[in-house]
Amino acid sequence: MKNTIIALVVIILIGIGGYFLLRQAPKVVDMPVSVATTTTSTTTVVSEDQGDKAEVVIGKSVEGRDIVAYNFGTGTTKLLFVGGIHGGYEWNTVQVAYELMDYLKATPSAIPANVRVTVIPVVNPDGLNKVVGTAGRFTSADVSPSQQVAVSGRFNANNVDLNRNFDCGWQATGTWQNKSVSGGTSAFSEPESKAVRDYVTTLDPNAVVVWYSAAGGVYASSCNGPVSTETRAMTNAYATASGYPAYESFDFYETTGDMVNWLAKDNVPAISVLLTNHTDTEWTKNKAGIEALFKQFAQ
Repeated sequence: MKNTIIALVVIILIGIGGYFLLRQAPKVVDMPVSVATTTTSTTTVVSEDQGDKAEVVIGKSVEGRDIVAYNFGTGTTKLLFVGGIHGGYEWNTVQVAYELMDYLKATPSAIPANVRVTVIPVVNPDGLNKVVGTAGRFTSADVSPSQQVAVSGRFNANNVDLNRNFDCGWQATGTWQNKSVSGGTSAFSEPESKAVRDYVTTLDPNAVVVWYSAAGGVYASSCNGPVSTETRAMTNAYATASGYPAYESFDFYETTGDMVNWLAKDNVPAISVLLTNHTDTEWTKNKAGIEALFKQFAQ
C-alpha cells in the first residue's frame, strides 16, 4: 500500500513538472509558409533571369557618388553602352544613354532573345554634377550656361580626364584638342575608371559602345595594332544605319589612355560614337544604329 501511494505521488509530481515546463516553453507562431517561400523564390528568379541585378552600383566617384549600371534583357550575348565619361562637358551623351534606357523599358521586345543590354549612363557623376547640379537625370534647363563651368565638368573631382586614365598608351599628361590634361598618376588611378575596368572584367561584354561629343562620327578602336574584324563590322553597321560617317580611328589629336582603345587591347570589340554637337542626343540616328547592332548580334 505504501509503495502504491509513493508511486502515485511520483506520477503527480511528474505531471505537474511537465505542465510548468510546457507553460515556460517559447510559443511557436504559425508562419504563412507559402508567402515566405514565394517571396524568396521571386527574388531568386529575377536575379537568375537577368544574370545580375537590374540595377547595380559598380563603384563610387571621388566625391562618393554612385556609378550605376542598368541591365535589360536576359540573353547571354552582352552589349554594353556607356555615356558621360566626360561628365557635364558632354552632358548630351548622358541624355542619349537615358533615352536608350527609356526605349528599352517601353519596348522590351526590341531586345533580341539572346541579347542582354547594359547601360552605364554616367561614368563621371562628379563632372556631371558640376554642370547640371545632379548626378542623376536632368533636363537641358538644368545645364549651366557658363562655358568655364562646362569645361570644368569634363574632369573628375581630381581634375583628371577619365578618358586618359585607361591602360592603352597611358601617359600622366594627355592631350585634349590643343590643351594638356591630366591622365592621373597611373593607368586606373581614378575610382571611376577602376569601377569601369572591374565591371567590364566581370561582365565580359561581347561589344561596347561609348558615346562622346562632338565630332559626328563612328570610330573604330584599336591599341597599337589593326582594327579587329568584329570591331570593323560594328563600326560599319552603326554608321550605315545611323548616317554618321565611319572612321578607322580618331586622329584629330593623340589620345592616350583612351577607354575604347583599352577595350580593344583586352580584345573587346568597341566603338566610339561621337554626337555632332554638345546639345543634341540625335536619338533617331542613334536608335537606328543601336537597332542595327541588335540585329547584328541576334544572328
